[in-house]
Amino acid sequence: MPAQGKHRRPKNSRLSRGLVVASTGGAALALPLTGAATASAAPVAAPAVAVVAPAAAVQAAKPVTYTVAVGDTLSGIAGEHSVSGGWKKLYEDNKKAIGDDPSHIRPGLKLTIGAAAAASAERSEPARADRSEARAVVTPVAVKTYADNLDGWIKESLDIMAQHGIPGTYDGIHRNVMRESSGNPLAINNWDSNAAAGTPSKGLLQVIDPTFSAYHVPGTSLDPFDPVANITAACNYAADRYGSIDNVNGPY
Repeated sequence: MPAQGKHRRPKNSRLSRGLVVASTGGAALALPLTGAATASAAPVAAPAVAVVAPAAAVQAAKPVTYTVAVGDTLSGIAGEHSVSGGWKKLYEDNKKAIGDDPSHIRPGLKLTIGAAAAASAERSEPARADRSEARAVVTPVAVKTYADNLDGWIKESLDIMAQHGIPGTYDGIHRNVMRESSGNPLAINNWDSNAAAGTPSKGLLQVIDPTFSAYHVPGTSLDPFDPVANITAACNYAADRYGSIDNVNGPY
């Protein structure tokens, strides 16, 4: 708050002369007296205006690192963090990490969100004159991890299926995987009728390319050999045709 001060000059006194009558036993002596006349007050100086220096410029907010959680999408993350340019800008900034397929963001993947989002969040805070630096605050996100084996692939697929309302159980998936591929995610059938037609069955649950494309679940890889994508697409197909992968007990 600007300080206001009042400054006064010292009072100027004018000397005046008078006479004092002193009694000296009957005779009166007129003695000169030097005394102070009433001082006139000096004009009050105008209030001083204090100039307040502007607060130090807020430093540009640093980019934020976001860890992808199960069920995340680029559009959802871009909206949550107010990314200018939406999911396309987020994908462009992280294309090297994501790859050629923008729908392929796996849990645990780290995305860099530009300074614009952090700056927007900073502007929403109450202004403070003494703030010299803006700091982006990142809230830790709990990320569920999965083992890179058949057990982990099935569990991750089940979580994705639950988000999309696709029925199926661990036992039903495991039973069919062991029958179709013995748990080998790179298994391919080059000798049956599908192979003869140019569309061999692939992956853990032996899905042909047209079926994989038709029943692919967003958020999983577009590679039919990807274990999680293969299981999830196959279970989506089985749910549509048989009600659930649990109801499949042979070639499907």
